[in-house]
Amino acid sequence: MPKKCFSKATIRTHNYPVRLSDIELDWLRIKAQDAGMPASELIRRLTLGKPLPKRLSKVSIATYIELGRIGNNLNQLTKVANTAIKMGYPPPAESKLLTELLNLLHECRRKLAQVDIDDDNSDSESEEFEDDWEAD
Repeated sequence: MPKKCFSKATIRTHNYPVRLSDIELDWLRIKAQDAGMPASELIRRLTLGKPLPKRLSKVSIATYIELGRIGNNLNQLTKVANTAIKMGYPPPAESKLLTELLNLLHECRRKLAQVDIDDDNSDSESEEFEDDWEAD
């Protein structure tokens, strides 16, 4: 869904035609797909100096989602433990332990997102070094 423009100055009403070869068009489509955005947005960001969003790997996204599911299960267990305590029954698990597990899970998810961003930066630096070395 496109973003709503609130000012007349930000409404995009102008077209700027660009001629590309078949190879360049394929390359643009691949780059746009890798960036996870339409080609027009990619061109706009690259030409106007806007930063591109950081992309996470498929494995990291799947891991992040799975950690979220585990977190939901821990939340349910914590709720059951708290309800049992309120009703005067012994909890099925120690609520303190469940809270510690939940905190560790949130910390793991945050670190996972940070590692991917750091890895992307280190990969690009090593690629630049290799390109410079090969050019000499």
